[in-house]
Amino acid sequence: MLLTGVLCDYGFAGGWPSAFYVLGTVGCVWSVAWFFLCYDSPSTHPRISTTELEYWEREIGGEDLTSRPPTPWREILTSVPVWALALAYFANDWGFFTFAVCAPLYMHDVLGFNMTRNGLFSAIPFLVPTFLQPVNGMLADWLRSPGRLSTTVVRKAFCVVGFTLTGSLLIALGYIGCDRTLAVATILAIIACMIIAYTTTSVNQLDLAPLHAGKIMGLTHNVAVMSAIVAPLAVGALTYERSTRDEWQKVFFLAAGVYAVGAIVYLIFGSGQRQSWSD
Repeated sequence: MLLTGVLCDYGFAGGWPSAFYVLGTVGCVWSVAWFFLCYDSPSTHPRISTTELEYWEREIGGEDLTSRPPTPWREILTSVPVWALALAYFANDWGFFTFAVCAPLYMHDVLGFNMTRNGLFSAIPFLVPTFLQPVNGMLADWLRSPGRLSTTVVRKAFCVVGFTLTGSLLIALGYIGCDRTLAVATILAIIACMIIAYTTTSVNQLDLAPLHAGKIMGLTHNVAVMSAIVAPLAVGALTYERSTRDEWQKVFFLAAGVYAVGAIVYLIFGSGQRQSWSD
């Protein structure tokens, strides 16, 4: 976002087209690196350490993952914990895409930032995951260690706490008005609280069925990214008249409601236990 704002104001090819050219090139370079550095399984990776390989064999089993065991699709598609995770993932991505896609519009229409400042202040909150996600992951693993809490309790706690804090801050953001400093600080706090819940939604697939985590991730992520379509459409429908603070208040209240539903469903139906069909 930061780079996009600068390119729109000062870039080549008329400004905003340069954002697509630059970021598209970065994506191509990343793809080349991915093809050369990623492998199908830990056992086929030429640079994996012995310690890490032993860890994955202990966690997943000694079976080489390239053998691709049959996928229990019926059990996955009828699993209540899988769908509870999918809904929680959808709820968290709803908030993420509301800000990732629509924050620049809010920054411009309500807070009155120009394009360059818009890019800067829209991007700053998304730097938070760089620092918080590893910390949250280490805390979750520490809580799951023997003698402390079960995986189910940890996953539910991170999800519910993250969703509750995020929803509460979204409601508060709706009442802040045009105070730029407070609004940006609140958005930063919202993104930080989203990351708490990602400690559950982005790894619970491995808890449920390590050998089939890729398929479950594909399913749950596919459900989650539907919010990338629905959330911006909702923002457009709620702000189509004048994009005022009152209209954006409805956007934030709706997102808070989505988080509330996700928290309740995952609290009741979510699980951190390995499922009976996982092998």
